[in-house]
Amino acid sequence: MAALKLAVLISGRGSNLQALIDACAGRDFPATVALVVSNNPQAQGLARAGACGIPTAVIERRDHGDRDAFDQALTEAIGAHDADLVCLAGFMSILGADFVARWRGRLINIHPSLLPEFPGLDTHARVLVAGVRTTGCTVHYVTAEVDAGPVIIQQSVPVEANDTPETLAARVLAAEHQIYPQAVRLIAEDRTT
Repeated sequence: MAALKLAVLISGRGSNLQALIDACAGRDFPATVALVVSNNPQAQGLARAGACGIPTAVIERRDHGDRDAFDQALTEAIGAHDADLVCLAGFMSILGADFVARWRGRLINIHPSLLPEFPGLDTHARVLVAGVRTTGCTVHYVTAEVDAGPVIIQQSVPVEANDTPETLAARVLAAEHQIYPQAVRLIAEDRTT
């Protein structure tokens, strides 16, 4: 079976991208990173990709007349590299309905909570205000409704009494680095339900 070709969309540091790159370096891992796209030319993740010889593209929203044109530019870049699966890894731009529909079933995201709890932004602060004892992270398929697509995999993380949003975020991020490659493997091996 041919390796699944990934297009990873980022906006920042690219730590989840690095987790995927590291996993793909394994001899038995059923995927490879074919392209990294950022909407931010300063994203550190672009340097991570470049250091590994992975093709990159910068597609900024402001360079395109509207969301549809931006989404079309993303689709063209992804298609030019024959990507099978689009992985959102800290991509801080809302994608249009046409893009989501075009990649339906082949577009995944990682979110720093146990969805459906705490969708959206400022997750860790909201978790602490709510006083829950367990949070975590979720890899899910992307649908038109933000953070509401079918769950592929989740991992729980305990909330400590002295947590700040930053300390909690660091522990959740470590769990993200574990489950994002696991989700890609499940998809590549057709083991999602």
